[in-house]
Amino acid sequence: MQLRKTLLIGLVASALLAGCSSETDSIIMAPLPQVENQFTPSIVWDKSVGNGVEQFYSELAPVWDGSAVYAADRKGLVKALELDSGKEIWSVDLSKRTGFLSANLSALLSGGLTVDGDKIFIGTERGTVIALNKDDGQVVWDVEVAGEALSKPTVSNDLVMIHTSNGQLQALDVNSGEIKWTVNMDTPSLSLRGESAPAVAFGAAIVGGDNGRVSAVLLSQGQLIWQQRISQVTSSTEIGRLNDVDMSPIIDDGKVYAIAYNGTLAALDMRSGQILWKRELGSVNNMVLSGENLYLVDQNDRVLSVRKSDGVTLWTQEELLNRGLSAPEMYNGYLVVGDKEGYLHWLDMNTGGFVAQNKLNSSGIHARPVVASDKLMVQAKNGTVYLLTR
Repeated sequence: MQLRKTLLIGLVASALLAGCSSETDSIIMAPLPQVENQFTPSIVWDKSVGNGVEQFYSELAPVWDGSAVYAADRKGLVKALELDSGKEIWSVDLSKRTGFLSANLSALLSGGLTVDGDKIFIGTERGTVIALNKDDGQVVWDVEVAGEALSKPTVSNDLVMIHTSNGQLQALDVNSGEIKWTVNMDTPSLSLRGESAPAVAFGAAIVGGDNGRVSAVLLSQGQLIWQQRISQVTSSTEIGRLNDVDMSPIIDDGKVYAIAYNGTLAALDMRSGQILWKRELGSVNNMVLSGENLYLVDQNDRVLSVRKSDGVTLWTQEELLNRGLSAPEMYNGYLVVGDKEGYLHWLDMNTGGFVAQNKLNSSGIHARPVVASDKLMVQAKNGTVYLLTR
């Protein structure tokens, strides 16, 4: 039986270390940095969307499309909100009614929302992918897939691609939900909870796997083009054997950039999968590419800027260690990350220095912030969605 991690990485590491050593091992969260704000981020509006993800590990985050924002909670509540005002446009509940006196069965939404054309797509931990009508939230189709749909759906070439917890990459017809092809990505017995969402370019889907590999798959047929291992298991401990590539690879100028937990940051040739350069860095968070630089949060919550041409580190911000950071996002020339105490940290992209800090919500921020037009959206773990401006 596959062992899946259901706790945050820091808690997993702490538990494993405590079980393997007679000494007192602990992971210490860095104190809140003292920041002299160069500006004060302003909240335009905030709206509650159900109960959020509560204390579960989830990548649920809002998505923006035109004049509307779409957000969901884990139990199955999905809302459309006006971008400018936060006013509710529609609301649907995807949880299932089980009886007159019993509570509804949670939909266990996971991975995140994707908007494409006239539909919204989302996967569930119950092993289904759901398509909703963007205008009114009504279910267009609801299809069972090979396993827990933990990745954010990727839409391209009239296909909806989902990466399941048991290592299957499946492509569904965007209009009917019919499964067009399935590729087995191979999954080890021990892996982190979460799956890589495919990135698409030149008729191929590039996806990371729990086995430390990056794979290229032909979109039209579901045929494997190449696989490249970027991370090797080098430890006998449980935590040391984790080498998942859970982030969505970045494709730029014929190159693929990917990073593995406990492993390697690598640049690969898009055509062949050949490794162009690599360096020792580990993460499960999505990276950001801007100009000539990659920006990332590593598994110890260091924030780094890395030159994309050769992997050289340009700066490292170490004052947020073990604060449970979200993946970074670029907004108005700044790098923004959230933490588990509910703070947003705004960093100078050239130096990594702090330029502002603001607390949004004590439940914490795990989901990556999202740029919406000229504003920034953030969803706290308790389900509150915030729209902010610089």
